[in-house]
Amino acid sequence: MSLAALRRAARETVSGLPREFWWLWTSTLVNRLGAFVSTFMALYLTLDRGYSATYAGLVASLYGLGGVVSSIGSGVLTDRIGRRPTLLIAQSSTAASVALLGFMHDPVAIAAVACLVGAASNASRPAVQAMMADIVRPEDRVRAFSLNYWAINLGFAISSMAAGFIAEVSYRAGFLLEAGMTAVCAVVVFLRLPESRPTVATDNGKGAAAAPVGLGTVLRDGRFMSVVGLSFLVALVFQQGSVGLPVAMGEAGFTPADYGTAIAVNGFLIVALQIPVTRLIEHRDAKRLLVVSSILAGYGFGLTAFAGSVGVFALTVCVWTLGEMINAPTQTGLVVRLSPVQGRGRYQGMYTLSWAVAALVAPLMSGFVIDRFGAEWLWGMCAVVGTAAAVGYGALMRALPASGPATAETPAAVEPEVSAA
Repeated sequence: MSLAALRRAARETVSGLPREFWWLWTSTLVNRLGAFVSTFMALYLTLDRGYSATYAGLVASLYGLGGVVSSIGSGVLTDRIGRRPTLLIAQSSTAASVALLGFMHDPVAIAAVACLVGAASNASRPAVQAMMADIVRPEDRVRAFSLNYWAINLGFAISSMAAGFIAEVSYRAGFLLEAGMTAVCAVVVFLRLPESRPTVATDNGKGAAAAPVGLGTVLRDGRFMSVVGLSFLVALVFQQGSVGLPVAMGEAGFTPADYGTAIAVNGFLIVALQIPVTRLIEHRDAKRLLVVSSILAGYGFGLTAFAGSVGVFALTVCVWTLGEMINAPTQTGLVVRLSPVQGRGRYQGMYTLSWAVAALVAPLMSGFVIDRFGAEWLWGMCAVVGTAAAVGYGALMRALPASGPATAETPAAVEPEVSAA
């Protein structure tokens, strides 16, 4: 491809998206550039503080538990008080709790504050996704979600490399730096992002207001909850990249550096290929994309059973990473498509919950299976779970209508609430 063609492709990828989206994108990137704590938390507890690996695992689980609890709560807040206030509360709370964690010494206090950090840091996700759905046109949403996902991985790749150097100087500096960068995100939201929560107009002009959406509404939405269940299965598979894979490689005699080399392929491919992949998938059938991504995830990890060298492990990472790049923007777009406008926060919160619960279950599942049956069984299970998710998506979306719920927005039905910064 010529340089001119590359420039044209890049211009088409970023064109047509509103200015508010790019401020939200910038906030996401800055937030992930400062994501140091999740990278070195285990090393901080075991090497710097001298705690056991068991205690470090407990703290990681409590961090995940905080995310599970906040998924639903932040979704409700997103709908009730708005996207912008929820983002400000989440990011301000994250900055304060991360800074506080750096000064904790008592093991109980560390565990408690880590749970708060997990809750606060996860609380912004439903608000970000709902705001993105509010401000981006339906035909551009897959591209917007993909660009946001790319920013997350670009920021995390850079912060992961920087975390090691920062930890050599001072772990506390890492906590404070993350707190400072999260505070910068809150400032960006406060100064540059207006409230985007839509006001749903009457359906027929005779005063028939749209039906209110509560958590019960979400739970009774069988089709959407099926998507949440399938999302959990896919997330359970993808979690093995950071949970089951390092344990299995360690038991097979590979070093941490070997695992680092293999898993680095994941971040590199996402940063290098997410935007070109998005150009290929953004106008294709969502059902086929979700089926294909589930198969790539399941069998990508399934092929790990046959890996005997770092190079082959890296090849399997390439397979499931491709599935990840297809799945992330497509599935998020499907969630928006199935969500009524006045309930986007709650629906996004429930979707976020599927990933948070998977992050809790995956370590327990992988450890049990590897200890009892061996790593080959874990990879075989990943193939089975990926196949089950693919079949589920195919069956679920067979009768999916061309548009979203009856309360989905139209240009005449939604008027964004805009509040000055």
